[in-house]
Amino acid sequence: MIALIGTVICSTLLLVIFRAFEKFQIDTFQAIVVNYFTAFLCGVIIYSADIKSSILDDLSWLPFIGVSSVLFISLFIIMAKSAQKNGIASTSVAVKMSMGISVLGMIVIYNEAISLLKISGILLALTGVFLLAKPDHKANKRNASYMLVILFFGSGLLDLNLNYAQNVALSNLSPSLFTAFGFGAAGTIGMCVYLVQCIRSKQQPILSKNIIAGIILGIPNYYSIYFILQSYSSLDWNDSSVLAVANVSIVILSIVVGLLVFKEHANRMKIIGISCALLAIFLLYLSS
Repeated sequence: MIALIGTVICSTLLLVIFRAFEKFQIDTFQAIVVNYFTAFLCGVIIYSADIKSSILDDLSWLPFIGVSSVLFISLFIIMAKSAQKNGIASTSVAVKMSMGISVLGMIVIYNEAISLLKISGILLALTGVFLLAKPDHKANKRNASYMLVILFFGSGLLDLNLNYAQNVALSNLSPSLFTAFGFGAAGTIGMCVYLVQCIRSKQQPILSKNIIAGIILGIPNYYSIYFILQSYSSLDWNDSSVLAVANVSIVILSIVVGLLVFKEHANRMKIIGISCALLAIFLLYLSS
């Protein structure tokens, strides 16, 4: 249970840190690049015993690393911007509601049985994201609702990619190292983009405050994954139940933090959307 609490706190903390970036004028892109190298080092250090020459005997996991790394860094950048523009609550719901996309993908790929609960959960998840992404014409800031839609579908694709890789490609590589390598590849992609932008004079030198911010972000980023993996192995529940309970808890905590700490606005449409999201996770949990 401690591991489950850990992943809920770390996942929520990521969104809080993103909101703080705006206040302290942190370069989000630079911090995210540093964050991924930090997360990579955390994974390699913790799971150093799993690093064996046998992982090179079968490289079928390599393409999945490539897909994961691209999704890791691109979704993280969008998540940061969304937390700053759409708020912590809406961003959290969009990311965690991607569970509906993951379940739909698993039904198709693994030919799983289709139930009324699963279909209802997926439809409610889509409804929740649609309501949250509906533009608020009374807001004085530029509409960034499209980010919520991208996060919803992108996060679902990422979860599905990680799940499929774990089932078909990780014969010699542990899931923990697979995640760490994905973080390292994401950091490498980010650094390459940064260097290209420097050549084009579109990027400032990396400042020490951005490095510190990246390290602060990278630690909970890694442990949000580490703790969920620990929850899968330590709790006497099936994996889908662990994921559902974790997602509901993250959404609820994010909403509370957003409303109380950052005074985020919650109109009627958002409240209905959040309610649909919570009910969707509950139905998907029951269907599993």
